[in-house]
Amino acid sequence: MSSAPFPPGKRIVFTGGSGVAGRHVIDKLLSYGHEILNVDITPLDNPNVYTLKADLTDGAQAFNSLSCHFRVSEPFMEPVKTPDAVVHFAGIPQPMRLPDNETFRINTMGSYNIIESACKLGIKKIILASSLTTYGVTYAEGDINYPHFPITEDTPTEPMDVYATSKICMERIAGSFAKRFKGVDIYCLRISAVIEPENHAEKFNAYLTRPGDFKVHAWSYTDARDLGNMVQCCLEKDGLGFQVFNAVNDEITVPEEEGSSEEWLGRACPHTKITRRMGVRESPVSNEKMRGLLGFREKFGWRRVMGRVEV
Repeated sequence: MSSAPFPPGKRIVFTGGSGVAGRHVIDKLLSYGHEILNVDITPLDNPNVYTLKADLTDGAQAFNSLSCHFRVSEPFMEPVKTPDAVVHFAGIPQPMRLPDNETFRINTMGSYNIIESACKLGIKKIILASSLTTYGVTYAEGDINYPHFPITEDTPTEPMDVYATSKICMERIAGSFAKRFKGVDIYCLRISAVIEPENHAEKFNAYLTRPGDFKVHAWSYTDARDLGNMVQCCLEKDGLGFQVFNAVNDEITVPEEEGSSEEWLGRACPHTKITRRMGVRESPVSNEKMRGLLGFREKFGWRRVMGRVEV
């Protein structure tokens, strides 16, 4: 098992890079020296990245997206090379964007086609964007409770909405391919609400003035820039096989005046068990596994960004 830094200049196919999260993750990966091909239905406004338009629910298009040049050239001076990694963020990002059956079809078939193509092409690192919604509260029918706090990767995933169900299907598909194709690492990131730097103040003003409204996110979040660092950590760490990680920042998104994490959760969710002692500001969604196995260290914690702690 290796934990050596991922060498610069690696070739990465990134699906869905034109989206809210994807564009920030791509910016971060470019800063690490990687070469990226974006696969999306809309172009990415980044002169350093070529966008290949593809419908990933078509298996042939998915396969060709992972086995093509990274930009147009006249002529093509080098043969097609197998990418070093695939980062799959493409898909419908929430319910009600499309009819439920279409959301399920696009998300599950797109994920299946990318995972199958990558494995059969011999790509050894696959990183998948899963979701905090798999824990079943965000898009539930009515107000239901989390099974316990803190939420870990072993917390039951029993959603009732089609979006989260499609993400669970993706995780199951990934696990099956990892068993079949030895030596392939497939890491699933259960991402919380993504906060872009340009919207940081607005979003956290809502979190801090209306904390009771954000049980649906389990008072967690994922800074878009730190999400890029999380993906980089996945790229750097080899040999873990199939893994699921809570891809969230370290701290709870309630004001300090509300007390410790345990105090807030005791008031906000009085019927939900707290299974262990929690840190004073610990996120109710634990990222302990990601910090331990991948070595992730957050750089854009909300209190630091908003000047509530000394840098």
